[in-house]
Amino acid sequence: MNVGKSDLAHYEKDGFLIVENLVSPDEIKALQDRLRDYTHGERDRGMAIFQTEPSVEQGEITVEHPGDGIRKIGKLVQHDALYRKLGSHPNILGVIETILGPDIKLFRNDILVKPPGVGSAKSMHQDSPYWPIEPMSLCSCWFAIDDATVENGCMGVLPGAHKLGPLAHTNVTGELTIEEACYDLDDIIMAPMKAGSGLFFHSLLPHYTAPNISDTWRRAIALSYMSSKHRYNGEGEGPEYFHIQGETFPGCVR
Repeated sequence: MNVGKSDLAHYEKDGFLIVENLVSPDEIKALQDRLRDYTHGERDRGMAIFQTEPSVEQGEITVEHPGDGIRKIGKLVQHDALYRKLGSHPNILGVIETILGPDIKLFRNDILVKPPGVGSAKSMHQDSPYWPIEPMSLCSCWFAIDDATVENGCMGVLPGAHKLGPLAHTNVTGELTIEEACYDLDDIIMAPMKAGSGLFFHSLLPHYTAPNISDTWRRAIALSYMSSKHRYNGEGEGPEYFHIQGETFPGCVR
């Protein structure tokens, strides 16, 4: 799926772009069913990484099934053929290529789960301050597996604030959170989306999600891409990132 000059201008101005109908209804149903099989069925989890909601893990909330307490699932693109197909879907890559160019690697992929009445908030933050990659210009597709509403925890963003560069963050209970003095709550825009839509956003765009106070599931996957010309600035040689398409370059991410 190609985006036009006006779409790219919107992304550059506001730091995000919403694109609807990235996949077919049949593809959405398959992704939903596969995810349910991981959380509530008997599908082998393999090398995928599962994280439980802290309130459930600490016994503050009791759930009927362990799957009702899952917060995050990492690396399904690497270990599940259906989600690997999504991570390299031409409609998603068409947008990413317009933003980042033809040489693309996947920095991370995480299923972000908000079970009804259990899913907790993710505080306002920028992604790049977490990540050992430079320049700070990665692009993520926050892909809605279920309908994302204000009540069940859709994304909220601060348009244009990616242009401010890295903002001051404070460590709050193990999570980097932008200091409230850095932004005005009135500037936040909520971004509800139908399943199958994607919110493409700059890695310096401040964003957050509220808790799920509804009776519906809100599952999404964050697919974070970078140019193969980006560089690793962490300790040591750095990991070998998942190659999506195009060339690799000496001295850049492996």
